[in-house]
Amino acid sequence: MSNNNISFILHKPQLSENIGACARAMKNFDFQKMIVVDPKPIFPNDKILATSVGAKDVINKSKTFKDLKSALKNIDIVIATSARFRNKNIKHIQLEDLKKIDFKKKVAFLFGSEASGLSNNEISYCNYTLQIPTNPKFKSLNLSHSLIIIAYYASSILKSKTLKFLKSDKVKTATKREILLMADLCIKNLDEFNFFKPKEKKPIMLENLRNIFYRMELSSKETRILSGVFASLGKKR
Repeated sequence: MSNNNISFILHKPQLSENIGACARAMKNFDFQKMIVVDPKPIFPNDKILATSVGAKDVINKSKTFKDLKSALKNIDIVIATSARFRNKNIKHIQLEDLKKIDFKKKVAFLFGSEASGLSNNEISYCNYTLQIPTNPKFKSLNLSHSLIIIAYYASSILKSKTLKFLKSDKVKTATKREILLMADLCIKNLDEFNFFKPKEKKPIMLENLRNIFYRMELSSKETRILSGVFASLGKKR
């Protein structure tokens, strides 16, 4: 297990100070991979670098993307942080459950913007949602505070080296990119079949489809089989 397998994704962050503080929190626990999606401030800027203090290297090595989908192509497991319980068929976990996550895979923790958090559409790209236990009457945490709690907890798990997985080495779990490509093929064919009716319900239908695909924890072989099925159906219409 390695800290290099873990990324921290800031989705549409609004404040330069928070981005810098997140970089500092990451470096406190020896994490280096920051991903920034569609930031509101210019990235990077002097205020971000100033508030990162000794973690400018984290900022300089970070990757930026215009949308969440692009940011997840090389990630295996995505864990969304949310103060709200979602009424969705998605696995909800607590900090303690992170011990069950296979950190030999590429894992990303996803954080929403300071003002609005994560939407159900963004949650639909994730394997799990994670709630940090807080005062029920005052759940809201600062972005960097949420990150540092999770960074600490993930770091302690990696250092404990107590995880044991009996899964066969011959079974390769599908990457996020493979699942995204399979899902895109499925959606393309469904579109051509005029499946998404009425049109105003298409966004929620897409959310539900992504929830199904990411919850299944498919292998690479299974993803290829399903892609073949979807491609074959498209040819026979």
